Amino acid sequence: MGPIAKTSLIAVVLSVATGCASPPPREPYVPAVAPPATVTMSRDARIARAKALELPTPYLAPPGDVLSHHASALAKVICSAVFITGLDPEFTAANVGYVPPFEVRGKLGKPVVDRANQSVQVAVPSGATRTAKYVGGQGCITYAEGESALHFTPEAVTSKLPAAASQPWPMGDMLVDTSLPPAIDAAKLKQAVDAAFESTEAMTAAFVVTWRGRIVAERYAPGITPQTPLESWSMGKTVTAALMGILVQQGVYDIWERAPIADWQGAGDERANIRIADLMRMSSGLRIRGSFDAEPYADGTYPGHFYLYTGGVDMARYAATRPLQWPPGTVGRYRNSDAVLVNYLVRQAVEKRGQDPLLFPQQALFDRIGVRTMVIETDPYGNFLLQGYDLGSARDWARLGNLFLQEGVWNGERILPEAFIKFMRTAAPAWEADSRAWYGGFVWLNRGDLDLWPGPKDSYAMVGAGGQSTVIFPTHDLVVVRMGHCKGEAAATAPTARAVKLLLEAVPQARAPWEPDPARRP
Repeated sequence: MGPIAKTSLIAVVLSVATGCASPPPREPYVPAVAPPATVTMSRDARIARAKALELPTPYLAPPGDVLSHHASALAKVICSAVFITGLDPEFTAANVGYVPPFEVRGKLGKPVVDRANQSVQVAVPSGATRTAKYVGGQGCITYAEGESALHFTPEAVTSKLPAAASQPWPMGDMLVDTSLPPAIDAAKLKQAVDAAFESTEAMTAAFVVTWRGRIVAERYAPGITPQTPLESWSMGKTVTAALMGILVQQGVYDIWERAPIADWQGAGDERANIRIADLMRMSSGLRIRGSFDAEPYADGTYPGHFYLYTGGVDMARYAATRPLQWPPGTVGRYRNSDAVLVNYLVRQAVEKRGQDPLLFPQQALFDRIGVRTMVIETDPYGNFLLQGYDLGSARDWARLGNLFLQEGVWNGERILPEAFIKFMRTAAPAWEADSRAWYGGFVWLNRGDLDLWPGPKDSYAMVGAGGQSTVIFPTHDLVVVRMGHCKGEAAATAPTARAVKLLLEAVPQARAPWEPDPARRP
């Protein structure tokens, strides 16, 4: 497939299908009072608060050459885009991928795509070459520098579901009824989809809207279909949450228990106090450098947040051996180490009962809700890098969004505990202490002054780099998926916000805004 054109767009699809467990009809909800104003804290005050809590541990910069890490990222991004999504390599190098930054790609050698071997090589000026190879079920994996072998055996991941084209939505892709419910304003619905695609610079690839569990609108850029796996990035953290939620539902874990990680069990090791909830709330206190850190740094070292993609080492081991920067549960910082370790806990539990962790997501989650396109990539040791190395179709992200909209129930079966969903939707206390009540349990909250999207303050979302988002609006029984190519992220912000605003006007509000349990555990 050649580069995706950025001009003509296929017509909007207005459709309705049956099959998803939908909530009963409700009268439109009329709010009684406006929400209270949010108190904000300055960046300097936030830094001072964290400094006062900081522990006397050293910062350990990731090993390796910075350009080599950039080459690792570029090789993987192109490998996944070419061999999973089906994009053109040159288009990918110019437009796709959160890492490496676009401005440094010119400092690297021209990517060499070996279609026969399904691999990509990127050289760096020092003479080193980083290689990513497509291995099937685990997508594309970057080898460690100087290595050409994996430290685990890849598994073919296949759905046991019937062909999607033969099954009605949501368990399949067949849309049974294409009429539009009278409760929806069809004109505004079309305006919303038009708005999502109005900017060619936004590079929007897919836009899917479900109302009460049914697809009511969708559109795709040329070359993209409802089954195309697209770069999804940190939306994968919410998949990690779902996998942990399944284990909680099965009685394997309690989110309030201390995370059973062997490296932390030595005498006097304060990391033993890190709870699973702290990891899910990005509040573990582990010392790396990551996105949304208030603290500036300019020493030229490579951030650990990104090394957890590009290092080519055992990433679970690397994350587990970071020292504490703050006491657990006191400071919230967006760092991939926490997600890597929750994925490790999932792997540990699944292996302990004799099952294959590489097959667990498909068998325990995806097949139960009709997801067939999701690809979860790993490090060379078989650890899921679901903090961002994941791809899925817009429809499959809509399915996952509807699982949360339905509070963990799918077609009458409880998959995730109700209390677990409430935990995810509740602002992490460590983030609230910084007046940034934006983050819950591996989901972003429409709280505080973040304003990622317009709409009710109890809406929440899976968000990924490059403008990827799956937003859940419980008040409107609405799920909105927007996916695109990373280069268009900045240009996509305003049109996507206009699209969401129109959608909220197009469908009736039927529920009162949700309020978290004031007695929640800290």
